[in-house]
Amino acid sequence: MRVAPLAGTGRRWVRGALAPLVDFLLPSACIACGSRIAGGGLVCAPCRGRLRPPPAPRCARCDYPAGTGDRPGRPCLECLEWPEALGPARAAVALRPPADVLVHGLKYEGWRELAPLMAQLMERRLATLLDDLEEHVITYVPTSAAHRRRRGYDQAELLARALSARTGLAFAHLLARRRQKRTQVSLHPQQRMANVRDAFSLRPGAGQPADGGDVLLVDDVLTTGATARAAAETLARAGVGRVVLVTFARALPR
Repeated sequence: MRVAPLAGTGRRWVRGALAPLVDFLLPSACIACGSRIAGGGLVCAPCRGRLRPPPAPRCARCDYPAGTGDRPGRPCLECLEWPEALGPARAAVALRPPADVLVHGLKYEGWRELAPLMAQLMERRLATLLDDLEEHVITYVPTSAAHRRRRGYDQAELLARALSARTGLAFAHLLARRRQKRTQVSLHPQQRMANVRDAFSLRPGAGQPADGGDVLLVDDVLTTGATARAAAETLARAGVGRVVLVTFARALPR
């Protein structure tokens, strides 16, 4: 006797009925700490609770905590040399455990599924800025072609697309990376600036950004701001108004 295939409703019912058994036999483990997560998921509740913004008070422009170069009534030393087009900047969390594990997982270990969770936290930090943006689009700081081929994706693009889906803002490919001499991770601030000087151009076929419109620039981590500065200068030459930088994490002194 031939058994008719289950209809869509039947398949959903079977999946729902088997979910507790699958969770028992193959429990999900937290990417950050390895503990079991009842009901599935990527990051457990305790680890989510440890994902916190940079400590307040913070510089209104670059989001750096006061007391580490911020002088009352004078510009913050961390963003003093940023181009006029760049800022404000906001980071969802400080780059401290378990945020560093999530960044590494998305960037190097293929955990693309982390992007929506990270974008959710980024959206929360943007809540007070979105209403002030004009004719804005979301774009991202592209990685090198070699890194994209090696990973099979661009982590900043995944974050930008996820953030676009959450906010309803239009996503656009605006920047292309001409080159990258070395990875930025081990470089000092001045070396970082030299490493990304003239690294970006407008993406072929992207068209010109709206004259005077704002751009939401997405990246995974803000360290010295060298990469964001180079990207913002390229966008400014194309005629955008402001470049608002939003990253998942902000590197801070230990």
